[in-house]
Amino acid sequence: LAVYVMKEQLKALWSAPTAWAWRRAWTQWLRHARESGIPALMHFAKCLRPYWRGILSRVRWPMHTGLVEGINNRIKVIKRIAYGYRDDDYFFLKIRAAFPGVGR
Repeated sequence: LAVYVMKEQLKALWSAPTAWAWRRAWTQWLRHARESGIPALMHFAKCLRPYWRGILSRVRWPMHTGLVEGINNRIKVIKRIAYGYRDDDYFFLKIRAAFPGVGR
C-alpha cells in the first residue's frame, strides 16, 4: 500500500502548479521514501535524487519527445548533407540557421 501511495505522489509531481510547489512536494516525497523503510523504494529515491533539476525543468517547460525527435532528425539530415566538410563551425551555423530564435 505504501509503495502505491508513493507512486501516485510521484506521478502527481508532474502536474505541480509552480516550481516552488513542485520543490516542496519533491522534498516531501524524498523524505517519505527515506522514512518508509522499504529498501527498494529507498534505493529508487537515492538514484532519482541527482536528477531533480532535469525533472523540474521538464515540469516547468514541457517539451514532448516528438519535438525533440524532430529536431534530432533535422540535425541528422543536415549532417548527412554536410558529409565531408571539415569546418565544424559551419556545421553548427547550419544547425542554428535551421532553428532560428532557439538558443539566442
